[in-house]
Formats: sequence, structure tokens, C-alpha cells
Amino acid sequence: MTQMKIAVVGAGIMGSAIVTRLLETGNRISVFDLDKSKVGALVDKGAVAAASAAEAAAASDYVILSLNHADIVRAAVFGRDGVAVAAKPGKLLIDMSSIDPKGTAEMAAKLAYETGMKWLDCPLSGGAPGALSGRLTIMAGGTTEDFEQGRAVMQHLCANYTLMGPSGAGQTTKLINQLFCAVAFQAVAEAVKLAEAGGVDPAIIPQALAGGRADNRIMQEFMAKFAARDYTPTGRIDNMLKDLDSLQAFALKTKTPLPMTGQVVEIHRLLCAAGLGPRDSAEMMRLLDGKTASF
Repeated sequence: MTQMKIAVVGAGIMGSAIVTRLLETGNRISVFDLDKSKVGALVDKGAVAAASAAEAAAASDYVILSLNHADIVRAAVFGRDGVAVAAKPGKLLIDMSSIDPKGTAEMAAKLAYETGMKWLDCPLSGGAPGALSGRLTIMAGGTTEDFEQGRAVMQHLCANYTLMGPSGAGQTTKLINQLFCAVAFQAVAEAVKLAEAGGVDPAIIPQALAGGRADNRIMQEFMAKFAARDYTPTGRIDNMLKDLDSLQAFALKTKTPLPMTGQVVEIHRLLCAAGLGPRDSAEMMRLLDGKTASF
């Protein structure tokens, strides 16, 4: 398989997993992050450190963004020493961040108009474990041509790669994904407490319900973790809240009622107010256990 030259901007939990997987599958990776310690850990695995997003992009045919917020994405692309400095026709920006659909469409149009470089929004589901195993679910927004160009990179990272529509459609689909996930995480937490109250081992609930109508991947992957109060990071509560805030803003704009989701959003806001925002979703067990006061 031909080695590809890929830049990754953002070396957090997801960005690091993406870089690791792309290195393992034989690609040349340039990486940039403001946190040099995160970059250093990836250099030890074989990545090349870049001094800026522009330098990373200049050395690559594909640029992946893995960032936390639309403002950070905008700065990484259009700011001083941003990706746009090294952009040119033929290169493809793949934004794997989770940001608002409207902002995505506006930035994609701006990059194409000013530089000729195309933008494919590719938010993901599956977290760091999915990236490391090449089993992510990717919901893409862009043209069919750009989607097919992006397949060369996505084949290393995902098991499900779907074009949802034009620019921004991937981000809209990610909001729907986050609705399902947030509600399911809360359901798992409550189910754990109910099982414990009834003297049932919650860790074997997924086995008992496998194949039935209540079966789902979040229950299968996280119920035993929640039951064990295993707070090992797999994602951040405040990142989920960021997505849920975008979801509520989109629902308000489109006049879409989301009564159950609204309750779950406020639970996430309570968790962040209790200081648990940077931690794993399993920390919601602390709220149900009544143990958030010390955090």
C-alpha cells in the first residue's frame, strides 16, 4: 500500500489515537499541537513534529483536524501560520472535529474560494478505541469527489464511512449521534443504580439483554465500566456538553422539540458545574451516588 503524507493538527485523546493508527498503517505523519509534550509522545512513535499548522500542511497531501471547538478550528485553518497558508488545489482538509454545521459550511466555502483546497467534514463515533482499531464510524459532508478522495485516508481509520450530503451534513449527523449517545449514557447509569438496588449484578445485564430490543453498543461497552466506577478516560463530559449545546442551538433554530434530550443536557451541565467536565462519562455515576460535593 502506498505511503501517504498526512498532517494531523490536534494531538489530544482523539488526535493522538488517529496519529498512532495512521503510523501503524504505514503512513508519514506530520503533527502539530500547541502542547509540545503531546507532540513529543507521538514523535517517539514515528511522527514528525511541525512548528505550525501551516508547516504540517505544507509537508502533506491531506490535513486532518482533531480539535475541540469551531473557534479553534477557524484559528488553525485561517489564523496566522494556519493551514490556509500552505493550502492549494488538490489537497484535502478532513475535519474530524465536532463543530456546528453552519460554521463548517462557511469555512469550507471560504477555504475553497481563497485557496482551491477542499474541505470534507468527517466527525466520528467510536472514540479513541475505535480509531486505534480502525473501526470508527465516519459521517461525512462534502462533494462525492471529495468523499472519494478522503477514502484513501479513512480506510485506515474506519469501518463505516458514509456520505450524508453537502458540507455540514456530516456535522448535522454527528449531532444526532450525540443525542443517541448522551441519552444512552444516562440510561446506562440509571440502569446500573436500579440493578444494584434490586440486588442484580449490573455487569451481567448486557449479557442478559444481548439480542433483545434493549440491546445497544453503549450498554455492551460501558455498563460494566459504570458499574465498576471505572473512570478511565475514554471521552470528556465537557466535550459532550459542547456537542449537546450545539444540538440545542440547532434544534432551537429549526424549532425541533427535544424534551428528553433537554433533561440530559442539564445533567451534563450539573456534572460540569461539579468540576467533572474534563473527566469520563462514567463520572455521572458520582452524581447518582451523591458523591459530587467533593469535586
